[in-house]
Amino acid sequence: MSDAMVGSEAVGAAGGAPVTGAVPSVEDLVRVAARAAEDKLGQDTVVIDVGNVLAITEFFVITSASNNRQVRAVVDEVQQKLRDAGAGRPLRVEGLDDASWVLLDYGAFVVHVFLDETRQFYELERLWRDMPRLTWEPTPRPAIPADSAL
Repeated sequence: MSDAMVGSEAVGAAGGAPVTGAVPSVEDLVRVAARAAEDKLGQDTVVIDVGNVLAITEFFVITSASNNRQVRAVVDEVQQKLRDAGAGRPLRVEGLDDASWVLLDYGAFVVHVFLDETRQFYELERLWRDMPRLTWEPTPRPAIPADSAL
């Protein structure tokens, strides 16, 4: 798995200490966005490679949340983690007022954060079902011993 990049420094997959390297690739940044969404309880996060059929962007990151407050939390986390990884601010943000479908346009990729019902209505994954998916791994979570009390 490749490391996310920050300016001229790479950050390990677990967000560890910087390592000297080059600027982040688009694939690295979409993986950062997908992990950030999952870290804030984004649901069914997928990354779709639309670059061969769309001239305006290369990837869609699609995720959803169960309520508007959670949608905003996912959006905030994605923006923060992408800034930390060197992506800067999105070129445009749409839909934040009602938070049923927030679009973060980073140029080379677009992050779609849906309210669950809105995602089911628009079914973007169905529209782009023939496009390849980019694989990514969620941030590893520490194991909780089975005998620990909650």
